[in-house]
Amino acid sequence: MTRLQGHLAYKMGDRYGMHPDDGEYPGTLIIVEGIDGSGKSTQIDLLQKWLNSRNLVTVFTEWNSSPIVRRTTKRGKTEELLTPMSFSLIHAADFASRVHAQILPALRAGATVLADRYVYTAFARDSARGVNRDWLRRIYSFAVQPTLGLYFKVPLDVSIQRINAGREELGYYESGQDMGFSNDREESFRIFQGRLLDEYDAMTEEFGLMTIDATQPIAVQQQLVRRYVEPLLEDAMAVRGQSLPEALGKAGLSGRYIRPPMSRRPTEQEVADL
Repeated sequence: MTRLQGHLAYKMGDRYGMHPDDGEYPGTLIIVEGIDGSGKSTQIDLLQKWLNSRNLVTVFTEWNSSPIVRRTTKRGKTEELLTPMSFSLIHAADFASRVHAQILPALRAGATVLADRYVYTAFARDSARGVNRDWLRRIYSFAVQPTLGLYFKVPLDVSIQRINAGREELGYYESGQDMGFSNDREESFRIFQGRLLDEYDAMTEEFGLMTIDATQPIAVQQQLVRRYVEPLLEDAMAVRGQSLPEALGKAGLSGRYIRPPMSRRPTEQEVADL
C-alpha cells in the first residue's frame, strides 16, 4: 500500500466502519462522486479506456444497477411509492449486492475496480431527504474503503444548464419532488441539487475526497485524474497477452455483474492522445 493509499484509506474508513478485507486484497478501488451534470461518468469512462489501453484489468460498477432490486426500484419510481427511508433501504440493498457479488471478488482477484458513485451518493441524497446521517453511516458500515475517491465539483447553475441540455424531462425522484420542495419540477430540482452540493461539500473533509474542478475542460480534468491514479498502478493486474474476458475469466470474474460501461463517446486512441 502506498503512502497515498494509506492516508486515503484512513480518512475514508474512519467514519463509516472497516470491512474485514480492507487492506488485504491486491486490487484497487477508484470511485467518482458528484451531483448530476458534474461529468463524473465521462471521466471514469475515459479513465477506464486509458487503463485498458495499458492492458490493465478493470471492472466497472455503477449505482443502482444490481438486478436483485432493479424491478422493485423501477416499480417504486413509476408508481411514486417510495418514501425517503424505503428509497434509502433499497439503495443499501443494491449496494450490498454489488459489493459482495462484484466489487469484493474483483478486488480479491487483483483487478482495478471503477465505481460510478459509491456510498457517498447515499450519504448525500438520503441526508438531503432527511434521513439521519449517523444512521446512514452505520447502515453502510460494511462498505469497502476506496483506494481513491474523486469528487467532481460543479456550480449549481452549470449543473442545471448541462442537465437541461442533455435530458428532455426530469424524473419525479431525480428532481426531489417527493419531498415537496416545489410543484415546479425544475425549481424542485434546483433546491434538491443545492442540498446535495451542501452535503458533498461537508463530506470532502470528513472522508478525504479529492476535489476536482468540474468546470475545467474535459481533457484537463482527465489529466488530473490520471495523475492521482498513476501511483496506484504499480502492482495492478494486467491482461498479459490475453483478451480482457479471458483475463477476467481466469481470475474467476465473469457473468452479468462484470461488464464495461454502456455508452461511450471517445475512442481509445482519443483517450490515449489526451
